[in-house]
Amino acid sequence: MLLGSHLRRLRESRGITREKAGYSIRASESKISRMELGRVSFKTRDVEDLLTLYGIADEAERTSLLSLAKEANVAGWWHSYSDVLPSWFPTYVGLEGAASLIRSYEVQFVHGLLQTEAYAHAVVARGMKGASEADIERRVALRLERQKYLVSESAPDFHVVLDEAALRRPYGDREVMRGQLQHLIDISQRPNVRLQVMPFSFGGHAGESGAFTVLSFPESDLSDVVYLEQLTSALYLDKREDVTQYEKAMKELQQDSPGPDESRDLLRGLLQLS
Repeated sequence: MLLGSHLRRLRESRGITREKAGYSIRASESKISRMELGRVSFKTRDVEDLLTLYGIADEAERTSLLSLAKEANVAGWWHSYSDVLPSWFPTYVGLEGAASLIRSYEVQFVHGLLQTEAYAHAVVARGMKGASEADIERRVALRLERQKYLVSESAPDFHVVLDEAALRRPYGDREVMRGQLQHLIDISQRPNVRLQVMPFSFGGHAGESGAFTVLSFPESDLSDVVYLEQLTSALYLDKREDVTQYEKAMKELQQDSPGPDESRDLLRGLLQLS
């Protein structure tokens, strides 16, 4: 997805058609389309030829992009969970694992990276009605595996705004919710986590369009990606004008929400009431 998006931007900025790009690597226009969407593996020779066609002569930039091609061809750990994942989600897990900064707004429930096992089980069971207990447990296991990245040595910075609705909507019983609130208080004190709560009392705010995530990457030449999850699919936006709108919304949400310390106090208040 990362490499494909970058190759598409390079092609478009040079005014080169997919047909011409396909001809340069002895392939069809449709293969270029699949490459740019991250739906096929990348041959080193093809990427090299495309970079030459697009006028990328700088060795450092070529090496960086060729490294991405090699990484894209290595199946991630999450592929072993493909039997219980919707088709669009493995792409997101891969992007999440490559990100150096994750900014997210959630309104329906606590963000997956911050869920306790019990809360995650309640959320997954609600979303996978009719699924076997084994499939539910595998989906929960994937969620817990993703969370390891947040506390690893190479952990990304994670800035999240949770709508108060996500904290008041019960998933599981009283003890599950109490455990989830306490976990949020604890993990929000990690140096790489900035957690804010958008309170009901604020009224209307910049998150009116719903939940979204903005992913940023350590490579300066890779653009940010916005992830929007829908009921039967997901959108990955990387055009600058789209990303800018979501970054603006995220900035407003952060400015309008109480800071991390005040948000922790709000969480403690909810915990006492639960």
